[in-house]
Amino acid sequence: MEGKEVSGKLEWRINVPDGTSARLVPESGLVRRVWLGFKGLSLSVVSLFYFMRPLYEGVGGNAMWAVMTVVVVFEYTVGASLAKSINRITGTCIAGSLGIGVHWVARQSGDQLEPIILGTSVFLLASAATFSRFIPSVKSRFDYGAVIFILTFSLVSVSGYRIDKLLVMAQQRVSTIIIGTSLCILISMLFCPIWAGDELHLLIHRNLEKLADSLDGCVVDYFKDDETAAVNEEDSSKKLQDYKCVLNSKATEESMANFARWEPAHGDFNFRHPWKQYLKIGASLRSCAYCVETLNGCINSEIQAPNFLKKHLSKVCMKLSSTSSSVLKELAVTMKTLTKSSKIDILVGEMNFAVQEVQHAMKSLHHQLLQPPLPAVEASDDAKGERITKTTIAPLMEVLPLATLVSMLMEISARIEGTVDLVDELAGLAEFKPPTANKKPKQNQPTDNHPPSDNQDHETMKALQKVDLSSL
Repeated sequence: MEGKEVSGKLEWRINVPDGTSARLVPESGLVRRVWLGFKGLSLSVVSLFYFMRPLYEGVGGNAMWAVMTVVVVFEYTVGASLAKSINRITGTCIAGSLGIGVHWVARQSGDQLEPIILGTSVFLLASAATFSRFIPSVKSRFDYGAVIFILTFSLVSVSGYRIDKLLVMAQQRVSTIIIGTSLCILISMLFCPIWAGDELHLLIHRNLEKLADSLDGCVVDYFKDDETAAVNEEDSSKKLQDYKCVLNSKATEESMANFARWEPAHGDFNFRHPWKQYLKIGASLRSCAYCVETLNGCINSEIQAPNFLKKHLSKVCMKLSSTSSSVLKELAVTMKTLTKSSKIDILVGEMNFAVQEVQHAMKSLHHQLLQPPLPAVEASDDAKGERITKTTIAPLMEVLPLATLVSMLMEISARIEGTVDLVDELAGLAEFKPPTANKKPKQNQPTDNHPPSDNQDHETMKALQKVDLSSL
C-alpha cells in the first residue's frame, strides 16, 4: 500500500499481484469536514473563558484546561467523545481526591516524612494504574482514564508539596475539565451527531455486499470465455478487490463496537444493543474473505487447468457461487432493514443443494482426467485392422488450482452458513422486525382464490433444509 499527495489530499492505492493498483476513495469526506467544523465551534465557545473577564475570574488561570480538554476529548463519533469525556472526568476526580487525601496525611506526618509519603504514594498508585492497563477489559474501555489518573495524581502530589492552596487549584481544574467535556458532549450529540453504532451497523452491511460481489467476481473471472474477457474489465477488477476492505476492517469494527457501548439509545438501537454480536459477524465475514483471497490466487496463478476441465465444472461452480452470494445479499438486506428474512432458509437450502451438485461433478471428474477429448486424434492401424486412439492424461499440477478453487467454494458455503446463524442470533437479541411486518396486500387480486404457491414454497423449504454439508 502506498500514498501520495493529489490536489491537497492523500490518495491511497493498494498494489495487487497482477501489477495493477486499486484506488481507495474516502467515503465520508463531507462528514469529516462537518466534524472538524463542530470541533472548531467547541474550541470557540470554550475560549470565551479566556477572553471574557467575568468567566476568567471565575475559573482563574486554569481556563486553559478547558481548551485542552476540548482539543483532546472531541472525537469523530458521539460514542468516542462520551468515552473519553467520562474517562477524563472519572480519572481526574478519583486522582484529585486521592491526591488531596495523601497530601493531608503527609502534612500531618511532619516535614521529614512528608516527601517520603508523597513519593511512595506516587510510585505505588502510578504503578498500579499502569499495570491495570494490561488487563484486556480495562484496556478496551478505561485505558484513557488510567492515563488521566496517572497524570492528575502525579501533578497533584508533586505540586501540592510547594503549593498551599491545593484544594482551590484542584477544584478549579476539575470544574474547567467538566466544562470542557460538557461542551463536547452537548455539541457532538445535538449538532449533526455521528453515532458509532450506526457506523458499525453500516460497515457490516457494506462488508456483506462487498463480499458477495467479490465472490461472484472471482468465480466469473475464472470461468469466463476469451470473448467476454474485456467486457466490464474495470468494474470487475473493482469487485475483485472489495474483499480486501473486509479483511482490513477488524480494528475499525472493534473500536466502533467499544464506542457504541457508551452511547445512549438512538434510532433503532436500544441502550443494551448487542454490539458484541457484530464483532462475531465481522470475524465470520473475514474468514470467508480469506477463502475469497485464495480464489483470487487461483485466478492469478501461472498454472491453469485445461479448458475441458473448466468447462466440466463451470456450470456447477458458478451456480454455487451465485447461490452463496445470494445468501450474503439477503443477509445484507436483513441488516439494512432490521427485518428478519422470510426466504433465508430457502436460499441456504439452495446453496447446500449446489454443494451437492459440485460434489457429484467432482466424483465424475476422474473420467475426464483419464480420457480427455482431444481436438486432433492421431490413429494407426494394427495388423488386424483395429484403430488405436492415443490419449493423454492431464498433469497433476494443472489440476491443483481448479481443485483448490472448488474446495474453497465449498468451504465458503459452510462458513456463510455459520454467518447466517450469527445474523439470526443478532436478529433475536436485537428484536428485529418480523418478516410479515412490511408485507402489503396485493391489489386487484380476488380474495376467494388462493394460489398453491404458499404450500409449494413450504414443502420446498422443508426439502431443501434436509440438505447438509456432512459429506464435506
